[in-house]
Amino acid sequence: MFNRIKQLFSSRDTSNHILINAYCTVAEVPKPGFPHVMHVRRDLSDPELQPHLNGFMNHLAQAGGGKMTQVRYHTIRHVQRVRQHVSLSIEAGAMDGFTAWAEAANAVAFMEDGSVRDPQGRILLPASGDDGDPKAVVPYPQHAWQRKARSEQLLAARKISVPATLPPLVSEPELRLRTPEDVLRRMLALFVVAIRAESLSGGHAIAVDDLKKRFPPAFAGLTDAERVFLAKDAPTEQETTQFLWRYEAILVLQWVLGLQEELPFADAICDVASISRTVIERGTEGLRKQLAMRPAVEILDALDLHYRQHWTTRQAILKKAAAPAGLNDGVLQERHHALNWLVHFEDRDWDEVDTPT
Repeated sequence: MFNRIKQLFSSRDTSNHILINAYCTVAEVPKPGFPHVMHVRRDLSDPELQPHLNGFMNHLAQAGGGKMTQVRYHTIRHVQRVRQHVSLSIEAGAMDGFTAWAEAANAVAFMEDGSVRDPQGRILLPASGDDGDPKAVVPYPQHAWQRKARSEQLLAARKISVPATLPPLVSEPELRLRTPEDVLRRMLALFVVAIRAESLSGGHAIAVDDLKKRFPPAFAGLTDAERVFLAKDAPTEQETTQFLWRYEAILVLQWVLGLQEELPFADAICDVASISRTVIERGTEGLRKQLAMRPAVEILDALDLHYRQHWTTRQAILKKAAAPAGLNDGVLQERHHALNWLVHFEDRDWDEVDTPT
């Protein structure tokens, strides 16, 4: 738990060393190339790390006195992406070496004085109050900054403006993708709830038992919310519409599996007939024989672009204005949901996936 940091502080060597807890988002943390004493090094395979991170995030939120500033919010987001926690003591004269290491590890540092600092040692969050160094920056790998710039260029070409303050997102060194089997299972589960919703909406309900006979593997992967929907003989119109929208998420998952050639610009609803043919004509066994995932770079490009587009449509809704370039908020909501699930955003299961912008 987070209290272990305090234990380390109280039990540390009193010599001329600085105790630092580094929270690293990359999967492979380089070996420290400077004089140090290692206390703790653990990754997400350690069952104690996630509770510890949860405690640290709670500490960061409470330290702000309930006021969620932009820097505090993005520092907490950083901790949500942490894959490695390293606690070490270093000699006071070795801070330059630590800075280079922290940049490579994409780490923020929690210091003995209670401050959280960026890799260059600038204060992101002081122990009390909200005024850190205005030059301090929550770190992201270079891949993430480059992808953000590419997305902004693509959007600008369509006359879609997004603020430069929107942050980068998860990138290659930090990535944890769902497995191809997980993606296929999720796609099939979404398909049976979407086709059931479509049939209800059209007044020609397909029986759930018939779907079970046709797509048995899909039912093994249903979420609680999906089971509740399928168990209802007459769901509400709102429930039916909600699950009918799932075709947009299915498109993303089929694209990730290489079953669709592209993700069209999000200004129109998907080609439902094409999505359905892909599942029906190949069947579950046929789909399993061809399991493959698109390169991670393509998935991350899609996530970054859709995140920024989704921000745009949400702003348009708030302002009661038309979205630029005809962007469809419903389409973007479903695509963003699917893409966040793919990259383990906040490590949530499907029903709990969030799409903050």
